[in-house]
Amino acid sequence: MNHWLTAPILIPLLGGIIQIFIGYAPISLRRTLALSTTVLLLVSTIGLLALASDGSYRVYTFGNWAPPFGIVLILDRLSALMLLMTAILAFFCHLFAVHKTDESSRQFHALFLFQLLGLNIAFLTGDLFNLFVAFEVLLIASYGLLMQGTGTKRTIPSLHYVVLNLAGSAVFLISVGMLYSVTGTLNMADLAVKVPQVSAEDLPLVKAGGLMLLVVFGLKAAILPLCFWLPKAYGAATAPVAALFAVMTKVGFYAIVRVFTLIFGADAGPLAHLGLDWLFPLALATLAMGVVGAIGSRSLRTLITWQVIISIGTLLAAVGLGTQEGTSAALFYLLNTTWIVAGLFLVVDLIAGQRGAAADKIVTAPPMYNRTLLSVLFMLGAVASVGLPPLSGFFAKLLILQAATPGPQLAWLWGGLIIGSFFTLIAYSRAGSIVFWRTVEGHVSQPERLTLPLTVAAGGLVGMAVVIVLLAGPISAYVDATAEQLFNTSEYLAILQAQVVVGGL
Repeated sequence: MNHWLTAPILIPLLGGIIQIFIGYAPISLRRTLALSTTVLLLVSTIGLLALASDGSYRVYTFGNWAPPFGIVLILDRLSALMLLMTAILAFFCHLFAVHKTDESSRQFHALFLFQLLGLNIAFLTGDLFNLFVAFEVLLIASYGLLMQGTGTKRTIPSLHYVVLNLAGSAVFLISVGMLYSVTGTLNMADLAVKVPQVSAEDLPLVKAGGLMLLVVFGLKAAILPLCFWLPKAYGAATAPVAALFAVMTKVGFYAIVRVFTLIFGADAGPLAHLGLDWLFPLALATLAMGVVGAIGSRSLRTLITWQVIISIGTLLAAVGLGTQEGTSAALFYLLNTTWIVAGLFLVVDLIAGQRGAAADKIVTAPPMYNRTLLSVLFMLGAVASVGLPPLSGFFAKLLILQAATPGPQLAWLWGGLIIGSFFTLIAYSRAGSIVFWRTVEGHVSQPERLTLPLTVAAGGLVGMAVVIVLLAGPISAYVDATAEQLFNTSEYLAILQAQVVVGGL
């Protein structure tokens, strides 16, 4: 059964290669094959989640080369959760794209699938170097997706995105080299064994390498002060690309959780909880910066991009508590914010298509033909994002608040989340009232038609706020078990110590 671990990698890889070779085929054929690939990926991730639910680790070693020297894929509860979350997001984004935005480039579907390839490698890999490779694969694909379209409005933010991420990749490679020079390995389980044994004279080098990794992952996650590239980059992307990019910052979050609970966790000796003292205050500062940006937004798209930054601040504040309960609450919130923010990107694109020259700007305009439906979708997404009952965002933020223990952290966390949510609510209320209800006389000539696939794609992601509430019990139990597995690293380390070999390609 461990061969199934390669499915999330092989499916988008083969699908992307096929798209390259049929680039000049009729668009209907390319769309059908691309969407079928995404559906097949979704089915495979559901199967992997079922496998991981028993709490055991599953290992796949390429070419039967045993760890720590061979390339190894490891499936646990966290990686399975990330794979399924990404596959669900990708399906709705792809459904939206094949009915609206994929005509601008023959390479769109190949890039989309290669993006999923990089994401899935990142979630499954068991060593730092292949995590670096995964980052490069998904970043190269994201460069192409971000450049879809023409004009300086898209080119300049894309250039900033490329330059910053190339700099981050260089720092990543340097930090990996520093760790390898001391430990002689990049396998995560092997590093978790060797880092506590580092001599006093090598300790500063390993510490510097670990902190550089935290900086790189912080850049990917868009934590303050490394977040200012995100609003313009995401704001310039097409709607399905921006929606898919909602998971990009979560890769940085995943890397922080994985590396700094396993390699630099409680058992890392002098390097235990490396950087954790900085993570919590920076996360709250990121949250505050996101709220300020949301209040000052002049367009709906910009408002949603700042919501991405608010969400990463909230996620890392929960992780920064350094407790199993905080990590569990963060994982519950992760599902809510990724799907809802992505859905809002799609909803905003539908709104812009019906407002003519006003597009998504927060200004008055003639009434929309589908105002009722779009306003309800926007309201649901806003309520879930802010954290108001009875939708999923409320329960997610409540879990984060409950995870804080009495002390200064509790006061800062409660104050930051509650005040931040209040001002975010003001930002959404202001935007919604102006766009939907303060209309002017006149009509929009040739508004975009609201088709069923587009409505299902946008509504499906926003509707996950209701699905999460309905499945709150099983989801809560799963993330609790995931956090427990993350903080109990003994079984993960046993994979290396037993020199597991289960066959490969």
